Parts: sequence; C-alpha cells; structure tokens
Amino acid sequence: YNKKSLATLVKTKNGGINMAKKYDDDSIQILEGLDAVRKRPGMYIGSTDSRGLHHLVWEIVDNSIDEALAGFGREVTVQINNDNSIRVSDNGRGVPCSMHKSGKNTIEVIFTVLHAGGKFSSENGYKVSAGLHGVGSSVVNALSSWLEVESNREGKIHKMRFENGGHPVGGMQIVGDTRKTGTTITFKPDPKIFSTTLYNYDTIKERLRETAFLIKGLKMILIDKRSGKHEEFQYEQGISEYVQLLDAKKKPIHDVCYFEGKLNNIETEIALQFTTSDSENIISFVNNVRTHDGGSHEVGFRSGLTKTVNEYARKNGFLREKDSNLDGADIRDGITAIVSVRIPENILEFEGQTKGKLGTPIAKQTVEQIIIDQFAYYLMENKSLAEQIVKNAIRNQKAREAARKAREEVREGKKAKKQEVNLSGKLSPCQGHDKKINELFIVEGDSAGGSAKQGRDRRFQAILPLRGKVLNTEKAQEAAIMKNEEIATMIYTIGADYGINFDVKKCNYDKVIIMTDADDDGAHIQVLLITFFFTFMRPLVKAGKLYIAMPPLYKVTIKEKKKDVVKYAWSEAELNQISREHNVTNVQRYKGLGEMNADQLWDTTMNPKTRTLVQVQVDDESEGQAEKRISVLMSDDVAPRREWIDSHVSFTLEDNYVVSNKGSDE
Repeated sequence: YNKKSLATLVKTKNGGINMAKKYDDDSIQILEGLDAVRKRPGMYIGSTDSRGLHHLVWEIVDNSIDEALAGFGREVTVQINNDNSIRVSDNGRGVPCSMHKSGKNTIEVIFTVLHAGGKFSSENGYKVSAGLHGVGSSVVNALSSWLEVESNREGKIHKMRFENGGHPVGGMQIVGDTRKTGTTITFKPDPKIFSTTLYNYDTIKERLRETAFLIKGLKMILIDKRSGKHEEFQYEQGISEYVQLLDAKKKPIHDVCYFEGKLNNIETEIALQFTTSDSENIISFVNNVRTHDGGSHEVGFRSGLTKTVNEYARKNGFLREKDSNLDGADIRDGITAIVSVRIPENILEFEGQTKGKLGTPIAKQTVEQIIIDQFAYYLMENKSLAEQIVKNAIRNQKAREAARKAREEVREGKKAKKQEVNLSGKLSPCQGHDKKINELFIVEGDSAGGSAKQGRDRRFQAILPLRGKVLNTEKAQEAAIMKNEEIATMIYTIGADYGINFDVKKCNYDKVIIMTDADDDGAHIQVLLITFFFTFMRPLVKAGKLYIAMPPLYKVTIKEKKKDVVKYAWSEAELNQISREHNVTNVQRYKGLGEMNADQLWDTTMNPKTRTLVQVQVDDESEGQAEKRISVLMSDDVAPRREWIDSHVSFTLEDNYVVSNKGSDE
C-alpha cells in the first residue's frame, strides 16, 4: 500500500482493521471513448494472451468477409510484418470516407466509437454479417499501439492514422487517385495490453483456410514477411472439400454428402461423412465465424440426424416397437460434419462478443428440418450405407450399455471393497482438503512412487503410482477402458467423472502432474496418459490443470573451493556446459526416478520453488488439429502414422531422433 491507501485504514472498536475506502459521488467514474476497452479488454476479446491477440486479426478479417458475403470483393490478404504488425486488405467497396451526420469523418466514427458500423441497418448495411455489436474495428484500434486505415473509394485513396489506443493523428487525408476499390487496415497490438505480441503463422493459416472453405470461390492469401512464407487458399466445392481434408487420415465409408437450403430466412449448408473412426467431429459456423461452443444450429443438426436415423431404423425393421431409440452419440460415432448457417442481422443472437455460441432459437428448428428432409432422402437412395450406419449405431448402443455398467461399478461402488483396497495400496493422499492448491503426481512404477512419497510435501501433494504401460484409450472400446484398473483408479482419484459427464469444478486437485522416467518408456507413458486425459477429461486439459514433471537426466558432482557441490543437468547440452565451466569429478545418469533419493527428487522435480513443469495446453484454435494428430499417432491405422513419421522425424545412425521442420506440424 502507498501512503494514500494506508490513510483509508480504519481501526475498529475491537482493535481490528477495516478496509474502509472512500465511496461518494467522486468515486463514480465515466470511461470516455475507448478507455473502457483498454480498462477491461477481456470483456471484448476474451483474454489478453495469445488467443486474444489473434482475435484482433479475426475482427478485422471478419469485416472483409462481410464485404464478400454482400457480393463485393472475392479476395482477402493477411500479411504478418517483420515487427509483428498485421496488414489486412480486401477488394471490396472501401470504408466510407465522407462526413458522418455526427460531425466526424466516417472512418473516425467506425474506428473510435463503440457500436458504430454497418451491421445495424438491414436496408443500407449488411444483411448477413459476422459482426453484430459493431465494436470489432474500434476494439482493435483501442488495443493497438497504432492503426492505419487506407480506403480506396470513389477514385481516391483515403488514409487515416490512430495512435496510443485509438487517438486520431492528423485527420483523414486524400493521398492520391486510384481505379481500385477496397480497404487496407494495418495495426500493431499494444504490448502494454497483451502478454505476447508474437503472431503464430499456423494459427492464422488455419483460420484463413477455414474461411476459404466456407465461401466457395473466395481467395484467401497469407504472407509472412518474417519467414518469407506465402500461401493461397481457394475452394470451389466449399465445405465438402473441408470434410475431405479433415478425413484425409481416416477411412471414410462413403463419399461426402452435401445439403443446402434456405428456411426461415436462414441459409444453411451441411457436409457430412461417416468414417471407421471411433470419435465424432462436428464443427459449426455462423456467418463464417467458428462457434466453438456450439449453439442452437448445432443442437438442430444433432437432433435432426438422430430423428432421421431412428425413423429409418424403425421403418426398415432394424428396431422393433419395444426397442428404445438409438442414442444420438451412438449414431454420430465416426462422423465428420460441417454445419454452416448464415443468419440475417435482425435475428442473429450470439452469447458474448467473442461469438462462441449461437443463441438464435429459430436456428435449431431450421437446421433440424433441413437435415431431416434431405438426409432422409439420401438414406433411401443409399440403402447399403443406411444399413451400415444403423448397424453401427446398434453396436455402439450395446457397447455403451456395457460401458454404463462398468462406469456404475466405478462410480457407485459395486466393487467398493476392491476399489478401496486398490486405492489404499496405491494412492498416498495429501493431508489438506483445499482443491485450489492440492496436487496429484501420477508416477511411473512403485519404486519411483516410493521416492515420491518420501520426498513430497504431504500437506498438499498426493502420489498415485501406476504399474506398467497405460492402456491406449484411442484404440480401446469404452467398456474395456472402464474395466482397466489403472484408468478406473485415476478416474476415482481425480473425482470429477469422465467423458461428457466430466466436471472440472469437482476435480480434487488443482494440478495433475505426470511424473515419469526421463527415457523412451517414460515418454511413451506420458503420451498414453495425455491421450487419455485429452479424450476423456478434456476440460481438465483446457483449464490448464495437466502438467508434465521434468526430472533431471544427470547428477553432476563438481569441485568448488575444495568442496563437492552437486548440480543437475536436464539435457546433454546442459551437461556439456557444466563440464566446460567446472571441474567435474563424477557424473551419474539417472535411469529412473527410483534411483533418486527422496530429497533429490523433491529439490529437482517436486518443490514448487525450484521445479520446472510443462503445462499441457490446447486452445480452441488448435483443438481440431490436436484431435487429428492424436488420431493419426495413436489409432490402429498404421499407414497415416508412418507417413507422419517419415515427414517429420529424422533418424541418425545412433538411433537418436529429432523432430524436423518439414511440413507445418512441427
């Protein structure tokens, strides 16, 4: 506290302290212009980390997409400059540049006034738009060190510059003549706002390619001045080609089927394909904006698909009258689907500025009706495929029922005594009950578990040793997974259920830390565990609660002032550096955690003050790529895995390996 804030402390009658701060008329502040955005940026872009940083690009690109949807311009270019500023240009009509009725130039109004834009008038603005609130451009301006607008319109080149969070510099200027039309926005994010201002090429690439899939024939260009990369995306068959890309590493059982229609003034496109995969992948969009959290349109697709397949199954004798309906999850097993809707501004409702979830109620009815009408006809025309879909769903229903029984055994304690024995022999619980600080170490083997139990801080650290290799949950059926003792013990210990029932708020630990030996077997166990958590406890991963411990590879004894001093090395490079800088008298290579004394394990790997942890992360932008990568690397299909290894891994004569820079999936 400074002196001024200390002056607000008031002693109470019983000798305590009240934080009685001044609260009167002068305490009420009005944030003018864009100050509100800079004060609370998370309200407008979700966060101020890498995700929020990239959201600035999406806001500007969405405006260019709106022009394309309105029929003006068929090309958008995004350029990452050497200083990590972003340049977005299109060949649309250009931003209006005349005097606005408010008394300011229209460019200044658009880029400095919240809720100002062409999204509110269905007559003169955009009938279908990615933007709803009219704050995108002004928010980007507010959160940038500087921003420049260039509008090619009515034969003239108009320019205007803003600095220091959206303040106009010099007014709008006409700098030349042109025959072109379009808008170019260049901006540099403010490092005082964002934790990082380094743009990721692959993240932007995926978004632009995704957009090109959604608008047939639209050309999206990405240029990275930092690396010299240049790519263009243009697809004449739209989302059908998108599904083909997503299923490139899978085994489809039919060609992509495509449906489109317009109902209730909502345009709908759907492309879907069933594969032999055991997982579903449904991606939805509204006015070309990815709705990561789904919404009414996605609900309509799921319910329409379920109704259509159940009706077909009953009409064709696959389900008897007394049989219960097939569950939607059983039907969707192995499906890849894109659902894209375009909704007019007057009925468009998003939940939040970041547009993560559609709230428009009528979208459910619209998408449901279109899939019922057109997919039902498709099934009648393709009876062998329809029969395969229904039989797969019935098989999944039986497997789900077996898994339900196994889950009840774990959750409700039908094997309570056995479970208690398992936990009492494995889990060493922590003494504290504060879920906000408790940590669970999942340790490889009993030997390492013994050292970890002795070395831990038992007040907040629990130890769960696992025996042998963990089950590969990408290959196994759910019923078999639930019967696996190691998996069941982890689910029981974490205490938040699994799958669609997993509730991260009920998790018994703030950190779940995978601690394995620093060798190939340890790395393999890490991969198997990450696969399990990503597949069955994904909210745990997305909440940033999954970590990998980093035990050292070497214990190095050196001579300093005639005394033996111990140092640790986590890599060959660190070992070599220590050897160059010190008089090394002994080097011990740890073959496993069990070789480390309890105090050594605590100092190097478990002590929060000295350890290094790797946080396992997956954000919304990379979630689809993570699903594809796990499917390729961990499934039964060998060919795609070998292809990836050949493209990305280089082996030396000593059988050491490094991940190469070949391809875009380093």
